[in-house]
Amino acid sequence: MKILILGAGVTGSSVAGALASEENDIVVVDFKAELLDALKERFDIATVTGNALHQHVLEHAGVATADIVIAVTQRDETNMLACLIINTLYNRPKTIARVRALDYLTHPQLFGVNGIPIDYVISPEQVVTESICRLIEYPGVQHVSDFAGGLVRLFSIKVVTGGFLTGKRIKSLRSRLADSKIRVAAIFRQGESIVVSGDAYIDTDDEVFFVAPRDEVHNVLKDLNKLEAPMTRIIIAGGGHVGKRLGLALEHNHELIIIEKNPQRAASILGDLSNTRVIVGNCADENLLISEGIVDADLFCAITNNDGVNIISASLAKSLGAKKAICLLNHQSYNKLLPGTGIDLTVMPNQETLGSILKHVRRGDVVQVNSLCGGAAEAIEAVAHFSADGYTVVGQQVKSITLPEGIVMGALIRHQQVIAIHHDTVFEDKDHVVMFAIDKKLVAHIEKIFRPL
Repeated sequence: MKILILGAGVTGSSVAGALASEENDIVVVDFKAELLDALKERFDIATVTGNALHQHVLEHAGVATADIVIAVTQRDETNMLACLIINTLYNRPKTIARVRALDYLTHPQLFGVNGIPIDYVISPEQVVTESICRLIEYPGVQHVSDFAGGLVRLFSIKVVTGGFLTGKRIKSLRSRLADSKIRVAAIFRQGESIVVSGDAYIDTDDEVFFVAPRDEVHNVLKDLNKLEAPMTRIIIAGGGHVGKRLGLALEHNHELIIIEKNPQRAASILGDLSNTRVIVGNCADENLLISEGIVDADLFCAITNNDGVNIISASLAKSLGAKKAICLLNHQSYNKLLPGTGIDLTVMPNQETLGSILKHVRRGDVVQVNSLCGGAAEAIEAVAHFSADGYTVVGQQVKSITLPEGIVMGALIRHQQVIAIHHDTVFEDKDHVVMFAIDKKLVAHIEKIFRPL
């Protein structure tokens, strides 16, 4: 597949890295040659230096023969206009644009039939906001993803010394997890995947992924002694796009404080929030955090646009008594700095956004994708279709389907109902199947048997 990426920033680089390893023909366009040079050193891709809005630059990048154009420059306006130009002058490419500002996203008609011709609009800030909200909804988990329109959730738990899961084998959990729709999808140990089987055991510090119907997640956490007290008092560091969205999403059910260093920005978001305290100040100011009652905070959420500030402020908040701290990181390598800081969770916008893009790139009939474990693994929701050539799961039992080791079928959704998957389950046309691939190289096997008609 030929993919044209407009923008070589953090998001563009992460998308290029993820797609370049899958035998795609990647071309990245940016006006900053130094960013493109850095990308070429890391990946086998082509680059074009220039303005992504200029036709001769797009032509040089091969837009006329591209299958997909992904516009992820720093400016919404550039992304939208680039898609407008491409859809006006060329018929072939599918277009994906990153749009961040709520002022655009609150008017869906802008991207409707008579609006700006963009095939798919993605909003990293909205994706990150939803991710953080799910983590707040389920204290005690490391990650939560939605599938099948929210009917199914994939979530992970960090195993602690002396915890219920420590030393257990998968088959011994069946009596504890009585609902047959609940499955262990993956186990990661020190960054490496462990093959899931009944005899696989769980060790301290493992990250264990479960798939369960949404209504059962709280029960699973309770059964595993991982259900923590609800978070009620939350302090948010950073009043940017994500901070404002979080405020709007949480303020009516939580006691919320937002710390924003820019007075103009603080005044702007205060006008949009009705039940949130907005404070002008430095989120890494110890005296400010103490005066605002950090010791009583259930959660400190560091989501400024500066990774360093996020790490420092979140670590400081934990040392001053915050029960839990979440830190937003744009650079994956900064994860190495976290041991010893006390920070509980990290949220990475680029990895969260990657799934929103991958579901439009995958060759099968894919509804949802979540990139996990630093991009090494993927959770995929695909739709089964009947095919006369035999490359289909429709009409077959689970036990008769040959999938490589490392792909786990986690959930089956039929007619908006979650159905337990057993060895003798027979797939029907239009079934939605949620699967976990412990290595993204295995995704090609999923694409083959879940390809559209």
